[in-house]
Amino acid sequence: MLDILASIVPTVLFFSAPLIFTALGGVFSERSGVINIGLEGLMVIGAFVGIIFNLTFADVFGNFTPWISIIVATIVGALFSAIHAVASVSFRADQTVSGVAINMLALGVGVYLTKVWYGKGQTDMVAEPFNSTNIPILSDIPIIGPIFFEGIYITSYVAIIVAFIAWFVLYKTAFGLRLRAVGEHPMAADTNGINVYKMRYIAVLISGALGGLGGSVFALTIVSNFSHSTIVGQGFMSLAAVIFGKWHPLGAMGAALFFGFAQSLSVVSTGIPLLEDIPQIYLLIAPYVLTILALAGFIGRADAPRANGIPYVKGSR
Repeated sequence: MLDILASIVPTVLFFSAPLIFTALGGVFSERSGVINIGLEGLMVIGAFVGIIFNLTFADVFGNFTPWISIIVATIVGALFSAIHAVASVSFRADQTVSGVAINMLALGVGVYLTKVWYGKGQTDMVAEPFNSTNIPILSDIPIIGPIFFEGIYITSYVAIIVAFIAWFVLYKTAFGLRLRAVGEHPMAADTNGINVYKMRYIAVLISGALGGLGGSVFALTIVSNFSHSTIVGQGFMSLAAVIFGKWHPLGAMGAALFFGFAQSLSVVSTGIPLLEDIPQIYLLIAPYVLTILALAGFIGRADAPRANGIPYVKGSR
């Protein structure tokens, strides 16, 4: 049993980390009242930037390259999400349409530049990806150590830490209170001196930063290159995690872990007696089926922030 857990837990954390980062971004955006369907596109642009930077500067930064790559991808993700912020907040465009446009634009830009720079549909494999490691001291703890701290990716625990930071920011700080206020009742927030537009811009940029971070972590841990099929639905899984987690950072993290477990089934199934006889195709489609079920609202009732998706016009009721 312990051997099975030791193989499952690191794999679940491995697949969950990108979903956690991106889902947290979705929570920030939607808590401010801006729907972000573009999480998929933000992951795509993050994956593209993370891989390209890694390939370009691996000789310069050595072992630090993957860490610098995800930082750069985080910044570019924030800048890229500004398109969605301008369209949704300033021009009051339909937020769903704007998000879909982000998805299409990101994939188009990534695939086009890949073909221009590499002359083919995918990049080379990176020389400096993230690698699994054992956490000193903690990995020596009996029973717990081999399960949670051996052969894991540091990014997995960074994602969990960021989830708790996001919870603290949203629920224990004045900034978080203001952000949630503009997502629930923007007119009341405006009356109390809160700049609704500014808060929504900040939330969407945070969403872009975390989406870019999630995409780059996915690319640099799971696939190690970029192509049109690097990100295939993970952004929508993250969006489902936002809804499944009821727009709460820790709920979104729990949902992302659940979807990460679903993604890991096809990898760990050979070592689990109950799963080894199930056809591989069913295990491969399991994450997408669960995502559809979550988005369809079959897993509990989820009430979005009251002003979510509604453009704010100053002075309107």
